Amino acid sequence: MRSLLAALILVAGLTGCQSNASKQNPETSKTDSMGGPATTPVPANNALTGEEKEAGWQLLFDGATKNGWHVYNNKSDGSAWQVVDGTLHLDPKTKKDYQTVGGGDIVTADEYENFDLKLEWKLDSAGNSGIMFYVREDPKYERTYHTGPEMQVLDNAAHSDAKIIKHRAADLYDLVSSSPEVVRPAGEWNQVEIICNKGNLEFHLNGVKVLSTTLWDDNWKKMIAGSKFKAWPDFGTFKKGRIALQDHGDPVWYRNIKIRKL
Repeated sequence: MRSLLAALILVAGLTGCQSNASKQNPETSKTDSMGGPATTPVPANNALTGEEKEAGWQLLFDGATKNGWHVYNNKSDGSAWQVVDGTLHLDPKTKKDYQTVGGGDIVTADEYENFDLKLEWKLDSAGNSGIMFYVREDPKYERTYHTGPEMQVLDNAAHSDAKIIKHRAADLYDLVSSSPEVVRPAGEWNQVEIICNKGNLEFHLNGVKVLSTTLWDDNWKKMIAGSKFKAWPDFGTFKKGRIALQDHGDPVWYRNIKIRKL
């Protein structure tokens, strides 16, 4: 009798422990098709899922090399852009001169017309960078931003640019303000999606659509005429160009850079 009672107590104790473990870790309470614990797989950084490959997505950064990227107009060797822990990282301490030694904006090898671009970025405190598109690479254009519109990358909490309208994170720089504001603090990753399709432009940040506008129409030309870009007559006129990541002199990290032609 004592042996039976002890066995019943032991079974009850084990059942209670398993129940508590399931409460502490909801993932282990799920079961797969074989009846065992199932967990939701976390997508690997700088890799495409089978579904993404079937949908036509292509990686622009492989997580291990800078293949497919070069400094705009080859003004520098780009050594300040480094691959660190699966990220494309600008380390400004390693450059001596913006134009010729290490630094400069980097651009894709290929040009894109209608596209869906996704990537992630994070900054140090008070950091500034940018993502540009429809950049025309030509010696007659000294900078990427002389032709390519920019999605602002910024620490809104600490950088002075945040005090200027249309200069905050996820704004179409100096042209259109984004809303709502969903940027994450310095040191945290932000997910970006930029969709350009036949003149229709959308910005998404951290899963939220924050901006929509139309390129190349009369209103677009009017906005440019009222901005700092009026000094460069070819700004925002090209319908095909390179993607650029900006060297603004501050540490910045990019990863999971992928694109799909539309």
